[in-house]
Amino acid sequence: MTQNPELSAQPRASLFIDGQHVEGQGAELAVRYAYTGATIASLREATPQQVAEACAVARQAQPGWAALAPVERGRILARAAALIQERNEDLARLETLDTGKPIQETLVADWPSGAAALEYFAGLAATLTGQMIPLGTDWAYTRREPLGVCAGIGAWNYPSQIACWKAAPALVMGNTMVFKPSEETPLGALKLAEIFLEAGMPPGVFNVVQGRGEVGAALVTDPNVAKVSLTGSVPTGRRVYAAAAQGMRHVTMELGGKSPLVVFDDANLEDAVGAAILANFYSSGQICSNGTRVFLQEGIKEDFLARMAKRLASVRMGDPLDPLTNHGPIINQAQADKIRAAIRAGQAAGARLVCGGEGEGAFVPPTVFADATDDMAIATDEIFGPVMTVLSFREEDEAIERANNTGFGLAAGVFTQDLTRAHRVTAQLEAGTCWINTYNLTPVEMPFGGVKLSGLGRENSAAAIEHYSQLKSVYVGMGGVDAPY
Repeated sequence: MTQNPELSAQPRASLFIDGQHVEGQGAELAVRYAYTGATIASLREATPQQVAEACAVARQAQPGWAALAPVERGRILARAAALIQERNEDLARLETLDTGKPIQETLVADWPSGAAALEYFAGLAATLTGQMIPLGTDWAYTRREPLGVCAGIGAWNYPSQIACWKAAPALVMGNTMVFKPSEETPLGALKLAEIFLEAGMPPGVFNVVQGRGEVGAALVTDPNVAKVSLTGSVPTGRRVYAAAAQGMRHVTMELGGKSPLVVFDDANLEDAVGAAILANFYSSGQICSNGTRVFLQEGIKEDFLARMAKRLASVRMGDPLDPLTNHGPIINQAQADKIRAAIRAGQAAGARLVCGGEGEGAFVPPTVFADATDDMAIATDEIFGPVMTVLSFREEDEAIERANNTGFGLAAGVFTQDLTRAHRVTAQLEAGTCWINTYNLTPVEMPFGGVKLSGLGRENSAAAIEHYSQLKSVYVGMGGVDAPY
């Protein structure tokens, strides 16, 4: 389809290298509005030479950036956060065009979360210190130092948030970054690069390249890159991890999930239903941490399902730019086809379709399956769409065992008014992030990341600094040196 001038989001150029807008010299990259399929921007991929140039520029800029006092780097991040907050309305509209997510979501959840990350790490700058270690007469100390050039690879569901989440700890620590957004959502990262430059960040510190998997492969294997941070699927994570290992690069992997949400019979049922909606249908279900396996204690199952069906009846699908729309389109046709195939598989396996279904066009409505079994594909495979699978259980130990019976380990949730049980259960759940009586809240102050196939390392909080820095130990001798000869 041709570009609609009213919805045009054409950037000045496809890449951002050394503080300059640079046009890509590789294959064409069309950006389509998920709601209509209309082309809203036309970009070009980076060539391998342009990826190498971006990495070389970042390497050259890194020593000067690291030489600044941490608080000065923090001030630049804080100014960038303020610019994002001032322009949130325009940035939210761009994010909606880029992703198809409803404007009511992007106004509160996307760039605001990114700004919060920049603000948080700006405030953390003054704490980036080492440790003094007394050794009697002698002593030692540690220095916390940057890694060098960091490669960031983003996903299409929260493109601008992810760019900020990766950039903030990396940059405040004195690293530089070359960021590759998903080819599906390339626009937000370019705006972030412009904002950083306007906030006073030196050229070359944050660079953006565009492209598909080949561009990502060139980036993670570039000899100037010391660290790779990826948000993506498990298959992509395996490939990137293996490639990064060739150069002994540091890695952070935030990958997929099939997370459990366990609801006990003493839970506040209306709150649990609300959390299950957030855990399955926000952003049209396109969230890696979603609690798509909802375990209900037997006595509350039908009441829960009735309440869920009633609330989902008020879902409003349509134009994501309409402030009243609360359920947007799927990112592209291929993803919609994948979700619909999963729904058909659930029906064929004998699960009961409570509400929803395949939908049509760009939309898949909130879909709930009940009477499922643990071995059904809808209960084992990450669908990455608005599909909830309800399973029932009798006893606490059973729920824990079945919740953990997955290769994933990104997130988990527990609903109960017995807080002793809540803490007891979360302690046994194999997940990097757990919620009690809520779901999918990810404040920047709290570490986020998974275990098992769901990833390595952590985003956000002071814990992220550990993944974007290295320690140097220095021993200080205060006396003479004794030698055997």
